Amino acid sequence: MIRIGILGYGNLGKGVEKAVNAASDQELVGVFTRRDPATLKIATEGVKVYSTDDLSNMTDAIDVLIICGGSATDLPVQTPTYAKEFNVVDSFDTHAKIPQHYEKVGSAASSGNKIAVISAGWDPGLFSLGRCYFSSILPEGADYTFWGRGVSQGHSDAIRRIEGVLDARQYTIPVPDALEAVRSGSRPTLTTRQKHTRECFVVAKEGADKDRIEEEIKSMPNYFADYDTTVHFITKEELDRDHSGLPHGGSVIYTGKTSDNASHTLELNLKLDSNPEFTGSVLCACARAAYRMNKEGQKGARTMFDIPPAYLSPLEADELRAKLL
Repeated sequence: MIRIGILGYGNLGKGVEKAVNAASDQELVGVFTRRDPATLKIATEGVKVYSTDDLSNMTDAIDVLIICGGSATDLPVQTPTYAKEFNVVDSFDTHAKIPQHYEKVGSAASSGNKIAVISAGWDPGLFSLGRCYFSSILPEGADYTFWGRGVSQGHSDAIRRIEGVLDARQYTIPVPDALEAVRSGSRPTLTTRQKHTRECFVVAKEGADKDRIEEEIKSMPNYFADYDTTVHFITKEELDRDHSGLPHGGSVIYTGKTSDNASHTLELNLKLDSNPEFTGSVLCACARAAYRMNKEGQKGARTMFDIPPAYLSPLEADELRAKLL
């Protein structure tokens, strides 16, 4: 059995817990939190909850530490810190900063003779593999990535940081005309605004200036300023009733040619009822791969590009050939 530790117990940590419990070859050693362990309610009975201070004493008890992070600023610090002592897996998803994160984590993991799988999930992760496979098979072509319809946790958090906002959910929505144009094989040039819209459901604090809140949302750089954004003000009861889930999904669409007369459209599509539960399942598959690679003597940073598919599966090689090939 591969012994798994979970660092952080937000929505993603809960998703990882469910995935570990569903795996035939993994067991959950414990959950590690910066909060008081006595205040943390774990869904599964019998799971031990520790302080992060206890991790230094658990290096022989954990085969792979899955780092879930509580915010966007956690993983750049936590992953290289713990990669020195544990095989680790994270879901770092700031695409532009992945090369920097890879180098920092790789150096730490190599120094401890450990494996660190970074940026695992569905994008980056499975969608990255789709873009790689499609462009490798059809070098003459173009890829397009669409996200949604789904809740963006990062954008929702950005709204909640605005003064006067009590709670919020933000949905990323692909523009139907853009999807249709891409699937037609015409290889359109699309701006950010042409590909996605954003829809926000906001609970304002009593007496808050809703016009100011809406303007701050729509003008927020890097989040909403480049998109057509709609803002709805609703009650807390409505938010809890209609927007309590965390669905998501999207598509990688690739259009390419093998000759003037032969065009091809390839698509990888995901529709997820629970983003954190699905992402947690990807992280657990990568934990299996990290364990196997390290047992072979490998060390350093890896992404899903570097993992043989067989290392992700709980099936043995002969079973894979018989059942899935």
